[in-house]
Amino acid sequence: MPKPHTSPAAPTPANPTPAPTPLPLPLLRADCANCFALCCVALPFAKSTDFAVNKPAGTPCKNLRQDFHCGIHTRLRDEGFPGCTVFDCFGAGQQVSQVTFGGRDWRTHPGTSGAMFEVFPVMRQLHELLAYLSEALTLPAARPVHAALRVALADTTRWTRATAEALAALDIGPLRQEANALLLKTSELVRAKVPGRKKNHRGADLMGARLSGADLRGANLRGAYLIAADLSGADLRSADLIGADFRDTDLRGADLRDALFLTQPQLNAAKGSPATLLPPTLDHPAHWLP
Repeated sequence: MPKPHTSPAAPTPANPTPAPTPLPLPLLRADCANCFALCCVALPFAKSTDFAVNKPAGTPCKNLRQDFHCGIHTRLRDEGFPGCTVFDCFGAGQQVSQVTFGGRDWRTHPGTSGAMFEVFPVMRQLHELLAYLSEALTLPAARPVHAALRVALADTTRWTRATAEALAALDIGPLRQEANALLLKTSELVRAKVPGRKKNHRGADLMGARLSGADLRGANLRGAYLIAADLSGADLRSADLIGADFRDTDLRGADLRDALFLTQPQLNAAKGSPATLLPPTLDHPAHWLP
């Protein structure tokens, strides 16, 4: 059994609410209509194959309109901004915009901008943890660590409701380390149910690897570099994919239905098709081949 939580105590929310309830996984995704385009302002990006221009942190993207909508949203890839189509904040944008700052936007309340842009990356990490912890709690094989997972989920949820000042001062490292220990144990428990010998490619350099049709059920692919790898038709059920780099990975026809800790940003970075089988909480990206 994992050790008890030792991370900094989560603060009491400014507006107390009932005990935290895990968010459904689909809700831990970006809701741009309720966000003040924080990813288009707070985050920096460099001119590259992902972005057509340089942009420093805290500066609005040149394509951002006054209404916080993107002026080239339907043409991002054609205009040289595929990196924007890959990004997902796990719902942190609307949390910061509507909860932490109570609906006060950085245009009409410019005094909030510095704190808002500082808090957003922290909130994104918290929401990413919420997504992983919530998924782990849905897995029957992880029942031995469900109690510890619920504690971690409650602590993380309380942090998402903290003040901007508390969030800006948060050292999120201990929270991530303790959550990762629980997620690793979850992975081990789930993958142990998969019959046969499981492949261990944790952190492996598999860039450009030819793995078409490979049986990777229950494999450990944590943090693996799968950039431009061919995983077409591969069986990735119950494989641990947390932190795996799927940029330009060929997932056409792959089976990812029960893959562990797969995220929408990973799929957005990959190549796939309607024949790619996904968990019900995730979507086929619009740019995938027909």
